[in-house]
Amino acid sequence: MDIIQAIILGIIEGLTEFLPISSTGHLIVAEDLMNYKDTAEIFAVVIQMGAIAAVLWFYRSDLWQKIRGLLAGNKQAKNFWLNWIAATIPAGITGFLLQDQISKYAVAMTVAIALILGGVAIWLIETYHHAAKNTSTQPKLDSMTRSQAVRVGLYQILALIPGVSRSGATIMGGILSGMDRVTATAFSFYLSIPILVLAGSYQLTRGRNDLETVAGGGVALAVGTLAAFITALLAIGWLLKYVSQHDFKPFAYYRIVLGCIILAALAL
Repeated sequence: MDIIQAIILGIIEGLTEFLPISSTGHLIVAEDLMNYKDTAEIFAVVIQMGAIAAVLWFYRSDLWQKIRGLLAGNKQAKNFWLNWIAATIPAGITGFLLQDQISKYAVAMTVAIALILGGVAIWLIETYHHAAKNTSTQPKLDSMTRSQAVRVGLYQILALIPGVSRSGATIMGGILSGMDRVTATAFSFYLSIPILVLAGSYQLTRGRNDLETVAGGGVALAVGTLAAFITALLAIGWLLKYVSQHDFKPFAYYRIVLGCIILAALAL
C-alpha cells in the first residue's frame, strides 16, 4: 500500500508541478487524505527531483546550446543566464531565511485559502490584463529584459506560501511584466531548476537522518520520483501547446473550486 500511495503522489507531483495549481498544496492535501507518513517532509522534496529531471530532459538541447553560447561569449546566451540568476535570487534568499516559519503554514487550511486567492488573482489578470501575443510554442526568451526577470523573481517569492503555486506566481508575474504566455511559461520551467534543486538539497541534507520515516522507504522514493518524471514530462509538453492558444482561466476556476472543497471538508 505504501508503494501504491507513493506512485499516486508521484503522479500528482508530476502533473501539478508545472501547472499553476500548486503541487505542494496538492501533495499536502493528498498525504493527509491517504495518511501517508512523511514526518520530515523528505518524500515530497525527493520526488520533486523527478519533475526537475523532466525539465532538464525536455530542454536538454536548448540548455546545451545556451551553455555553449555562454562559453563562446554569445550575447544572447549571456543575457539569458543573467536573467535566470536575477530571477532566482529573490526567492532563493527569502526561502532560506524564512524556511522554518514557512513550514509552520504547510497545512490544508493555508493551502485552501491560497488556492482560492490565487485563483481569483489569475482570473483578474486574465480578464483585465492583455497578454502579449504568441501563437507558436516557441518562447521569446532572447527578448526578455533584466527588469522583467527581476520582477518575475519577486513574484516568485509569493510561491513560498503553501498553495500559491510557484508556476502560477512566475507565469502570472511574467505576463504582468509584458511577456506572452508561452515565454512566461517556458521561463517558469527554467526557473524551477535552481529553486527546486536548492530547496531539495537543503531539505535532504537537513533531514538525511529521517529518511527511514518515509513510508515505504527507498523503494517508495524511487517509484514516486519515476512517476513524477514521466507525468511531469507529459505536462510540460501539453502546457506549452495549451498556452499558445488558450488563457489560464480554467486553472483559476479549478483552484477556486478545489479550495472551497478543502474548506468545506475541514469544516465538516
